[in-house]
Amino acid sequence: MKENKKVKTGWLVTAMVVILLIIDQIIKLYIKTHFCLGESVRVTDWFYIEFVENNGMAWGMSFIGKFWLSLLRIVAICVLFWYLRRIIQRGTHRKLYIYLVALVLTGAIGNMLDSIFYGLIFTASSTEYVSYMVPFGTGYAGVLMGKVVDMFRFPFFTYTWPDWVPFFGGQHGTFFDPVFNFADSCVSVGVISLLLFCRKELEQLGGGKKENEQEKE
Repeated sequence: MKENKKVKTGWLVTAMVVILLIIDQIIKLYIKTHFCLGESVRVTDWFYIEFVENNGMAWGMSFIGKFWLSLLRIVAICVLFWYLRRIIQRGTHRKLYIYLVALVLTGAIGNMLDSIFYGLIFTASSTEYVSYMVPFGTGYAGVLMGKVVDMFRFPFFTYTWPDWVPFFGGQHGTFFDPVFNFADSCVSVGVISLLLFCRKELEQLGGGKKENEQEKE
């Protein structure tokens, strides 16, 4: 019976990951093939669809070269996949924890797919024309060098720093202005939820003794 539950959990997690990846890629492919780079559509005053590209760090951040960043992300994905498979097989963790780890893995894979394939199958994005698909391997970049597609922007409100604030006085800004994608959201929701609802499991990470005691129970 316990083995059946593990198998069922494994299939449910797999289905969740596949469905979320399909949603992520459908959104990205639509934006990539229907928007010029930098094109923005106002949905509401605080929600815009805006096409930008980045090297693959969440929220468009970047601090290392694209190739090394892609390799680092592949390693992270492999570690997450190994860990997810391990906790499913052990059967000692809450399903919530398992699904949240899978959610983080999904987001990482979603953005990795862009880096692996988009440079091989698309022309470079431009502010002058919409990108289009080309024969495999003839795109704008090599494997692992494709850029990640972002599109969601939520500029909730603008503000101006008081003149008396050092360095920033008088400057204008926007609260929460990064552009992100569905995969970024999976990572963010997964990580934040883990921190809020799975503190016990996180505290046991790296604590082999505690984990073994939990198994015995």
